[in-house]
Amino acid sequence: MTVAIKDNICTSTLPTTCASNMLKDFTSPYDATVIQLLEQSGALVMGKTNMDEFGMGSCNVHSIHGPVLNPYQYKCDKGALDSNKRTAGGSSGGSAAAVAMEMCTIALGSDTGGSVRMPASYCGIVGFKPSYGRVSRYGLVSYANSLDTVGILSRSVEDCRKTYDIISQYDVHDPTSMTEELREELDIKDRVLRTQLNGSRLDGLVVGIPQEYYVDSLSEEVLEVWRKGIQHLRDLGAVIKSVSMPHTPLALPAYYIIALAEASSNLARYDGVRYGNYWLCTSISIHTDHSLTGYRSPDNKDQLLYEDTRTKGFGDEVQRRILLGTHVLTAGTYETLFLPAQNARRLIQHDFDSVFSQENALFSNPPGTVDVLLTPSAISAAPTLYEDRGVNEYLNDVMTLPANLAGIPAITIPSGVDKEYPIGLQLLGQYGYDRYILHIADRLSRSLGSI
Repeated sequence: MTVAIKDNICTSTLPTTCASNMLKDFTSPYDATVIQLLEQSGALVMGKTNMDEFGMGSCNVHSIHGPVLNPYQYKCDKGALDSNKRTAGGSSGGSAAAVAMEMCTIALGSDTGGSVRMPASYCGIVGFKPSYGRVSRYGLVSYANSLDTVGILSRSVEDCRKTYDIISQYDVHDPTSMTEELREELDIKDRVLRTQLNGSRLDGLVVGIPQEYYVDSLSEEVLEVWRKGIQHLRDLGAVIKSVSMPHTPLALPAYYIIALAEASSNLARYDGVRYGNYWLCTSISIHTDHSLTGYRSPDNKDQLLYEDTRTKGFGDEVQRRILLGTHVLTAGTYETLFLPAQNARRLIQHDFDSVFSQENALFSNPPGTVDVLLTPSAISAAPTLYEDRGVNEYLNDVMTLPANLAGIPAITIPSGVDKEYPIGLQLLGQYGYDRYILHIADRLSRSLGSI
């Protein structure tokens, strides 16, 4: 099995730059746990893939290596990348493009707010975000610790499942890793649920359709694919049930408050002294010199080391998020923004627990009535590369980030096409029931004939 690795997962034989000047030419002294497990199973690491700098972005344009182009049409028309440039999605766009172009069997990415599932939807492949703690984060360069998850991209759900079986192991090096006792308990319950689905149909499965995911920004093409996906599940024998998750509108602001606050804290270590390359700039070179080599100025000495290093080491989007995150953590706004965002996160998690028929193993909750949820993976097909994104780049995550806030498993499967580019649908399940979601996704994708 050939594997491509997102450039924020540590490898001892290849550089790990996070697509940033700050870590240019950095090579980790150790391999991430997921890399060790894959290599022990016989997988061949092909190389590292492009990404948004430090995982911050949804279009994969914030990178020192340049943007990642969506290769979907290129496979049919070699001139498509010149005439109709579309984004591959972010921040794991490089991994998604590598899989879509059949450069590797599977690729690893990181999913903080949809960074695996959205590129999968844009590129017409499978993207899986496991439950938080199921896969070790040891060796994953942190963006937002409480949200980051190592994800899998592949061309089939079966390849995704095989990879998941390899890397889903308890890791003593990761304090957030799910304990072996809890894994065993959940695996037994997961196995029972899978045995209840016989043959290729989904008779008896109850699929919830959350009303709150029908947002104004949802394109007509995505809405039509969603309707067809619902009808297809009904034809397979599943029961379709509308459900309400009233706190979903809080997910977008809560996510960006929490994620940026954690990012500000995590990236504080890159100061040119402890971590990262350093720069000291003269009054002339700070405006004209765009080289990536650190140097010291005889005039400035060391007093501007920290300022110059972070100014030249981080790109515009990373600096923007650090500033916003630092503001969130200041004394005046911590109580008015950060703490309410954490409360909103718990309410969103409770919404999921209240609709799923399986109990959450971490919390006591009365069971709901649906087995899984079906939603779109993105509000549209892949946008053009250079269109005015602005705040829309943040809005693109609205379909995927609730799963990260709740820590539940979610998978994108290709389900339709908007004129020329693919559209994916997303299945979400209860915390810890990862193989159950993969099992249902495999049945659905085979039936759709999209894999």
